[in-house]
Amino acid sequence: MDPSENDKADSPTQRMGFFLVPHFSMMALSSATEPLRAANRVAGKPLYSWHLISADGEPVSSSSGFSLLPEFAMTSAPEFSHLFVVASIGVADYRNAQVFEFLRRYAATGRPLGGISLGTMILARAGLLDGRRCTIHWEALRALADEFPSLEVCRDLYCVAGDRLTCAGGTAAMDLMLDLIASQHGHQLAVEVADQFLHTRIRGSAESQKMAIQWRYGVEDRRIVNAITLMEQNVERPVPMKTVASLVGISPRQFERMWLKHFNVRPSQFYLELRLKTAQKLLHESTYSLLDIAMRCGFTGASHLGRCYRKFFDRTPGAERNAKDTL
Repeated sequence: MDPSENDKADSPTQRMGFFLVPHFSMMALSSATEPLRAANRVAGKPLYSWHLISADGEPVSSSSGFSLLPEFAMTSAPEFSHLFVVASIGVADYRNAQVFEFLRRYAATGRPLGGISLGTMILARAGLLDGRRCTIHWEALRALADEFPSLEVCRDLYCVAGDRLTCAGGTAAMDLMLDLIASQHGHQLAVEVADQFLHTRIRGSAESQKMAIQWRYGVEDRRIVNAITLMEQNVERPVPMKTVASLVGISPRQFERMWLKHFNVRPSQFYLELRLKTAQKLLHESTYSLLDIAMRCGFTGASHLGRCYRKFFDRTPGAERNAKDTL
């Protein structure tokens, strides 16, 4: 072990704070905290402690319905070496001025401040990501970029920009923590911690958030992969099928035959369903109007979206939005 590794091994216990926003992701929180517990176990000493905070110290319900009782209200929270805001669905209208001020006071100390999953949105609303590169869960990338057009929003699994750490959530929080463990206590400890969770490969920060198209759709043909990529990247302004076929290097007739063979639907129908499923996500997880959602998903208006939506899902967009409140 070289001297720098010894220095890391002798470093003091890091006190890690996790601020829970209502409807936070339990998956993201566990992915962030369990590697810290495992690091202590593997190292045989307390390298980290972790503590839950909420706005008022009262239990906070996760997106899955489980409630956790924090140790601290933000007004009585001690000092932390790192503080992470953990959020998920349901933050479209979250504008808690006292929470924003708490985060600004923490940021003024210069200690690392992070956002996990939609926690990035909370940091942005507190004005704490200005001039910083950041990431967020792929479903919220567009919403973050629209609300804060001056931010440098990337699609990375996680992003370390000075004393700001942002993460896409889910299992990406584990990769962020493994990166942190490696930087503080050496790569070998991070590898041993990853092995504890059968996490067979520590992913780099710049890896894609979404599973490769080949795996999602069970296809290997590069032309199909490129076509689906074009469709996913052009939901708001649908690209004509003739143009897609030309861009992937085949004739429109061959393109249609190939799509029917692999998916048993025409490519235009596949594209429409992709856009409708995007609209469904927005109905569940945003407060955008039906007209806004229609425009974001490539429909001419709310009535056009409604007709297509009802035909595919057998319910109206309005009924879909009302039903999500009962889930």
